Amino acid sequence: MPVAFDIRGPVALLTLNRPLAMNALDVDSLSELRAHLLRCQDNVAVRCVVLAGAGERAFCTGADLKGAPAGASYAQGMFGSKDASDRNGLYVRLMDLNDLRLTKPVVAAIEGYCLGGGLELALQCDIRIASRNASFGLPEVCVGSIPGVLGVTRLMRAVGSSHAMQMALTGDRVAAAQAQAMGLVSEVLEARDLMDRAFAIAERIAANGPLAVQAVKRLAHATVHLSETEAQDLTELHWGALRDTQDRVEGRAAFAQKRAPNFTGR
Repeated sequence: MPVAFDIRGPVALLTLNRPLAMNALDVDSLSELRAHLLRCQDNVAVRCVVLAGAGERAFCTGADLKGAPAGASYAQGMFGSKDASDRNGLYVRLMDLNDLRLTKPVVAAIEGYCLGGGLELALQCDIRIASRNASFGLPEVCVGSIPGVLGVTRLMRAVGSSHAMQMALTGDRVAAAQAQAMGLVSEVLEARDLMDRAFAIAERIAANGPLAVQAVKRLAHATVHLSETEAQDLTELHWGALRDTQDRVEGRAAFAQKRAPNFTGR
């Protein structure tokens, strides 16, 4: 299996499982990853996802260039569906997860290399933590190409324009400590502690109201470029949708009674 899938209580673990290929993304792994993420989105028992790479060498080193199909010309493929991208040699489009409309939070546990499409994948996760041996980069310019899945745009949002442009224009890697200093990852840990910490974060998220958690994620993505007035209007709509839910009633009652809430996602 190019992507291993496991559910541990309210947390799903997805592991890119091609360690001999540095967990590079080919058509099969991308298709499986997307299918598993949709399964997590539709499974009410799953409240958070952890994404990791198998082995100690790499989280993901991007697209598997050796396995890239020739396919059709870009002009032919660009008007087709995303599902046909693999047949048309445009399987990089499968790396863009926007169309999945995921609202379940995803925590990336990054060990080793996180390069090119691997970094573009990590940038689509909500929280990124890393081991001390992790390194990050967008090396596409070094081979005459560009990050093809909003890598520059998402990196600029994550770390600011100067850091992002230096990485994208030079193709140089940054170490985990520097990635933390610029805000690319929130925590840096010893490798032996990485997965335990990823699950601790995921379980802490899963203990909160699942509808509220998904609303926060949706709002974070939907309002980032809106004016304050537009953002407030959308925020009020989400607040109103949650106001009379069973979980909000339960949360307020649990707070008043000084006990842990029992959220059901209703």
